[in-house]
Amino acid sequence: MTENPLILVAVSHGTADPVGQARIAALARAVGRQATSAVEVLLTHVDVQTPHVGQVLAGLPADRSAVVVPVLLSGGYHVKVDLRETVQGTPVARALGPDELIVDLLARRAVDAGFVRGHHQVVLGAAGSTDAGAVADCRAVAYRLAERLGTPVAEAYLSAAHPRVAAAVGTLCARDPRRPVLVLSYLLAPGYFQSLLVSEASTAGAETTTIPLLGQAGPVPQELVDLVLRRFRDTVDTCLTPGTTARRPIASPC
Repeated sequence: MTENPLILVAVSHGTADPVGQARIAALARAVGRQATSAVEVLLTHVDVQTPHVGQVLAGLPADRSAVVVPVLLSGGYHVKVDLRETVQGTPVARALGPDELIVDLLARRAVDAGFVRGHHQVVLGAAGSTDAGAVADCRAVAYRLAERLGTPVAEAYLSAAHPRVAAAVGTLCARDPRRPVLVLSYLLAPGYFQSLLVSEASTAGAETTTIPLLGQAGPVPQELVDLVLRRFRDTVDTCLTPGTTARRPIASPC
């Protein structure tokens, strides 16, 4: 590793689920392996797990430049409020979604689950947020995914926003009972919300619910590794100049 490498501070939501924790850690390791020697990757969390992002940022040496990359699918409360209040001036990248790389991964998940155009009805199941921008992000992903799959994709949520997953699945089942419903998980890792998604979708009549984007085991999807690094590099290009440190980022939009 080169002297004083840039620091990519990856920030996940955090989860109490051991498999979810392992998958997020695997993503951070994969990003670190693909990054150049001039980049050091630190995994932090905004809730549930430690180390907390605020603690890590407070402990950074004054001569190290850092960028915070939210490992979150949309720019909701955690990005707009929690991170902004704790970053201590460190530049914050965009959330991971919406992005075509995520659409690529979701489309692949659909095909792996047996999706057939003209046969399946599709629901995109997300955690949900009280933030209108985060809901709009999910809607944008559903729209792009519909274009990719060549069939309508109804976005639905497990909390905070509407329609709820159970209602969306039930509506589609009632509308055309002959066409099975495929629920695509728009969740990053295994945990409470993935279990809830599977339960609600199945109870409402869905044929299949896909695994979360990071999967349950095995190699980390390359799309997510590339996306984390893209968010980091875009922010470095925009927000950091030679001599800039974690305590002295340049001004807006960072």
